[in-house]
Amino acid sequence: MSASAVHSLWTTAATAAEPISKIDAPKIEYGQLSPTLIVLGAAVVGVLVEAFVPRKSRYYAQVFVAVVALAAAFSAVVALAAGGYGTTKAHIAAMGAIAVDGPALFLQGTILLAGILGVFTFAERRLDPEVHGNRVDSFAAQAASVPGSDSEKAAVKAGFTTTEVFPLLLFAISGMLVFPAANDLLTLFVALEVFSLPLYLLCAVARRKRLMSQEAAVKYFLLGAFASAFTLFGIALLYGYAGSVSYATIAHVVDGTVTNVDPALAGTMGNDVLLLMGMALVVMGLLFKVGAVPFHMWTPDVYQGAPTPVTGFMAAATKVAAFGALLRLLYVVLPGMRWDWRPVMWAVAIVTMLGGAIVAITQTDIKRLLAYSSIAHAGFILAGVIAASPDGVSSVLFYLGAYSFVTIGAFAVVTLVRDAGGEATHLSKWAGLGRRSPLVAAVFAVFLLAFAGIPLTSGFAGKFAVFKAAAEGGAGALVVVGVISSAIAAFFYIRVIVLMFFSEPKPEGPTVAVPSPLTTTAIAVGVAVTVVLGVAPQYFLNLASQAGVFVR
Repeated sequence: MSASAVHSLWTTAATAAEPISKIDAPKIEYGQLSPTLIVLGAAVVGVLVEAFVPRKSRYYAQVFVAVVALAAAFSAVVALAAGGYGTTKAHIAAMGAIAVDGPALFLQGTILLAGILGVFTFAERRLDPEVHGNRVDSFAAQAASVPGSDSEKAAVKAGFTTTEVFPLLLFAISGMLVFPAANDLLTLFVALEVFSLPLYLLCAVARRKRLMSQEAAVKYFLLGAFASAFTLFGIALLYGYAGSVSYATIAHVVDGTVTNVDPALAGTMGNDVLLLMGMALVVMGLLFKVGAVPFHMWTPDVYQGAPTPVTGFMAAATKVAAFGALLRLLYVVLPGMRWDWRPVMWAVAIVTMLGGAIVAITQTDIKRLLAYSSIAHAGFILAGVIAASPDGVSSVLFYLGAYSFVTIGAFAVVTLVRDAGGEATHLSKWAGLGRRSPLVAAVFAVFLLAFAGIPLTSGFAGKFAVFKAAAEGGAGALVVVGVISSAIAAFFYIRVIVLMFFSEPKPEGPTVAVPSPLTTTAIAVGVAVTVVLGVAPQYFLNLASQAGVFVR
C-alpha cells in the first residue's frame, strides 16, 4: 500500500471519529506559588550574575540577591497565611500538583528563615586569615581545580572565591519549598532532585580539607542516588496500584471509594502487593533524607566533610522539608494504611532514637557528634509522626521550627573555633574554651542544653509536645524509649559543657575568631529563638496547631 493511501486512511479515520477536543491551557495560581517562584527566579538571576558581573563585585551582588529574594519569599508566605490560605482558603493549586495549606506554609516559612541564616553563614569572610591580601570564606577558591594543584594555588593567589554557592543554595531552597507542599508523586520526585543535586555540589567545595569534602560529596551523591531510585521505583508501583500519581486518587483507591476506573488499569488496580511495596520504597527514600536509622549511614561522614555553613543549613532545612513530605504522604495518601505503616515506623523511631544517642557518646569530633545528635532528633520527631493525630502534626511542625534555629546556631559557633588548620573540630581542642572565650562557650552551651531538651529551652518545649502527642496517640511505650534516649543524649551534651568550662585550656589550644555581623546575627537569632520558644512557647504552639490541618 502506498504512503499516500495510508495517509488518506488516517485522515478519513480521524474525520469519521468524533472531533478532537481542545487541549486546555494549564491554570496556574501564580500568586499562591509566589514564594517558590521568587526563590527560583532569584536563583536564575544568581546564575546570570556569575556570567555577567565582574569577579570583584559578584560576592556583594550574590549576597544581596539571595537575602532580598528569601526575605521577599518569606513575606509572600506571611501574606498567604494572613490571607487565610493556611486555614479557610486552603486548597490544591497548580492543577493538583501543589497544596497550599497550613503545614505547607508553616514549613515553607521555617525553610526560608533557615535559608536567610544560611546565607549569612555562607557569606562570612572574617574567620580565616587574609590570603594574599584577600578576605576568604569557607568555600574553595576554584572548585574545578584539583586540590593542591598549581591551578588551585594560582586561584588562591588571585583571590578567587566560589560565589556560585549562593545560586546553588537558592535552587536547593526552591526545591525544599515544593517538597512538603507536593500533592502528587511526580512533583514530589522533581522537588527531591531539585534540592538534592545542589546539596551534593555544596558539600564538595570546602576551602580547607578539600579531599575530605569531596569524599563527603561523593558518598552523599551515591547514597542519595540510590535513595532517589528507590523513591522513583516506589512511585511507579503506586502508579500501577492506583492508576494515578495524584495523592487524592491514591487515597481514594486505598479507601475503596474510587468511582471511575480506567479499563486499561483495572487489572492491577487495588493490588495490595503493589501498594505495600510502593509505599515502603517511597517512605524509605524520605527516611533517607531525614537521616533515620538504618538509612543514616551518610549523615556523620557528610556532616563532617562538608563546609560547616553547608552542614548547618543542610541539617536544619533538609529535615524540615523531608518531614513535611513524610507527614503529607502518611496523613493524606495513606491514612487508610495506618495499621500497616505504624508498626514499621515504631521500629524505625526506636532504633533511630537509641542508635543516634548511643553512638554519639563515642564520637571525638564535634561535627560527627552533632550529626549523631541529629539522627536521634529524627527519632524524636518520628514519635510525633506516629501519633497520627492533629496534635501529632502540630507538635512535629513546632519541633522542626525550634530544631532548625538551634542547629544553624550550633554549627555557626563551630565555625568560630579555629587553629592553624582551619576549624578545630576535635573535642580535645575545645577543652577550657569557657575560660578562653566565655561568651562563645556560653552560647554553645545554650544550644547543647536545647538539644538535650532541658526545661526553659525550645528543645524541651518541642520534645514535650511530641511525646505528649505520641502518648495520647497510644504510643506510650515509644515515649518511654524516647525519654531514655534523651537521658543518654543529655550525657554527651553535658560532657561537652563540662569539657568547655571545667577543663584547663591547653597552651597550644585553638583561638576563637571574631565573626562579622553576619555570623553574629545568625548565632544571636538562634539563641533568641531557643530562649523565647523555651520560656513562652504557647503562641508558637498555637500557630503550629492552627497550621496543622492538611488540605485533602
